[in-house]
Amino acid sequence: MTLTGKGFFIWKIRDCEGGKPSAIASAAQSAGLSHVLVKIADGVNHFNVNATSGEDLVPPLVSALHSAGIECWGWHYIYGGDPDGEAWIGGRRARQLGLDGYVIDAEREYKAAGMDTAARRYVSDLRGYLGSIPVALSSFRFPTFHMTFPWADFLNKSDYNMPQVYWEQAHNAGAQLQRSFREFQALSPFRPYMATGPAYSNQEWSPSANDLKEFMNIAVSLNIPAVNFFSWDYCRKYLPALWDVIASYPYPTQKPVGIIEKLISALNANDLDAVINLYAQDAVHITSEKTIQGHDEIRAFYSDLITNRQPDVKFELTSITGKEPSRNYSWTSSFGTGNRKGTDTLGIIDGIITYHYSSFI
Repeated sequence: MTLTGKGFFIWKIRDCEGGKPSAIASAAQSAGLSHVLVKIADGVNHFNVNATSGEDLVPPLVSALHSAGIECWGWHYIYGGDPDGEAWIGGRRARQLGLDGYVIDAEREYKAAGMDTAARRYVSDLRGYLGSIPVALSSFRFPTFHMTFPWADFLNKSDYNMPQVYWEQAHNAGAQLQRSFREFQALSPFRPYMATGPAYSNQEWSPSANDLKEFMNIAVSLNIPAVNFFSWDYCRKYLPALWDVIASYPYPTQKPVGIIEKLISALNANDLDAVINLYAQDAVHITSEKTIQGHDEIRAFYSDLITNRQPDVKFELTSITGKEPSRNYSWTSSFGTGNRKGTDTLGIIDGIITYHYSSFI
């Protein structure tokens, strides 16, 4: 599943549109949102459950959003003190709610020494509970500022990076987004990038309308498929003019057909001529197994792939990021009784692939 378009984080359902699921869904539709991200758990506790009556406020909201054609993702703030318990609460709740995706909100607690072990245990257990539900990591905007955070341990079992690009006390949204994007492009393992911007105030600071427009303009220019904002609760009540800015912005939900889509389409059609025509004569293709160069070797590689190694294979794109001369995309594939997923990087000059790096599991 590829997340595209605009989304908003909800912290407390009761503070959004009077807590009425139909009103939330209607407001989301009017704002052109493709997805809403609702807090479902905090540590080892359920969240958005009425403390007095025990009523779970999330299921009717999920239903209302789905009826309006809007995806509903759940987000979970984790602390790391009980990774098994947090994985069980979050994973089980996500499955029961029928969510479209799950967001791990891991922050300062995971910068402490030894928390890499907790991260590995948590995501391993979580994946077992979630099955095929996509997972995004929501954390710091600049990895180089937070080197003790266990990025690789979380990302090894995550599908997306969804950093919190909050330019507090500044008004350089575009520059901060570009820096964040570059740093995550260089982070290993690479995961498709979707940014979350601020829609709240902190002391005397608030983002300006121009900040938010610049943030979305730059995101579009970088081919970032989806952007989010935090939080619905605050923005609708205290910053309604900024809500209107976000609502009126025509963030694309459909990407134009480019070279990556053409490559996937040609592979699914078993059209080797169409595949090869996308590559330069001296293009290089690198995998963990070998490096090959030129049309003849690349043709032989794909011929062996679709005829012998993975007959009847079908690929599905899950995300595309970046812009020429470097594009990144993630994919899943199915063949017979097997399946794989991976992340590829293309070097592109004048619309032709000059190098192709493939990483898959």
